[in-house]
Amino acid sequence: MFYDKADFVNVTGKWWDNKTDIWKAHDFGFRVIFQNSRLEVLKVKVKQPSEDIAVVHARILVTGQTNKAVEKTGERRTMFLFVAKKEKEEWLVVSAQNTDITGEQTNIRDEEGELKSVSYKEREEKITRDLNEEDES
Repeated sequence: MFYDKADFVNVTGKWWDNKTDIWKAHDFGFRVIFQNSRLEVLKVKVKQPSEDIAVVHARILVTGQTNKAVEKTGERRTMFLFVAKKEKEEWLVVSAQNTDITGEQTNIRDEEGELKSVSYKEREEKITRDLNEEDES
């Protein structure tokens, strides 16, 4: 499914730049991390800037992912992005990326160095509410 020199970036930013390493990483993941999981494609959108190029977005729901600390984890939603090229009637992936959907606007590191997903909009609304409450008193 991938070109020999394809790129794949996973949800943590790990970057593999060849088909062999992409295969090895996914083989491990499917055998160990996702062995009891179920993947459901929720939505697919395809854009074709030319007859032989396709950009594919796929929203995915994963359940049953395993973890050393717990037997099962909760639902996980991700967005896959594939760039594919058609050669000799076959589509192969040139580049792909998988991103966790957190529902927030960005990620920041807290004081302890932990990565947290945050919403600036909610933070801005809270600051505005706090300022309005101060003005009223």
